[in-house]
Amino acid sequence: MKGIRKIVALALLMLAAPVFAQAPPPPPAASAPVAWPSLTPSQQQLLRPYAGQWQGLPPARQAALACGSERWLAMSPGERALARGRFQQWHALPPAHRVLMRERLERFRALPPNEQAAVRANYHRFQSLPLAQRQHLQQRWQRATPAERRQMVDRARAYRAHGVEHHPN
Repeated sequence: MKGIRKIVALALLMLAAPVFAQAPPPPPAASAPVAWPSLTPSQQQLLRPYAGQWQGLPPARQAALACGSERWLAMSPGERALARGRFQQWHALPPAHRVLMRERLERFRALPPNEQAAVRANYHRFQSLPLAQRQHLQQRWQRATPAERRQMVDRARAYRAHGVEHHPN
């Protein structure tokens, strides 16, 4: 059963993968446009490709770009390199896969805070496993039928509901 617990952790990881790719939260809804002069000179430099069309962008897009530029400018060079890599990975994904990941992120955001915390804890627990063990669990999950996967998840939920953190393999 210990293996099942790990598989369930993997399943939860797969359901919440976009969250752990550190996707930024959406910017707050903006009812008013963001004026170009209100941006700092560094933001204007970074967003220069949008300068000519800035006034024509929807206010929500302006807010998202302004918020994203603030985050980018606050990053260290190492963080920027990681962000560039994640961005390239994201754009390399087929569009259907991106849609699926967005849906999973929305499902994760809809979870109550305690369930989000459980998903994060399972993810971190999975990440702390040796690489060979993670790969074995991933293969086991991928080979499982949908019914077997559902059974693994249900079993883990039942154990968790009874307050049992570790259960026999």
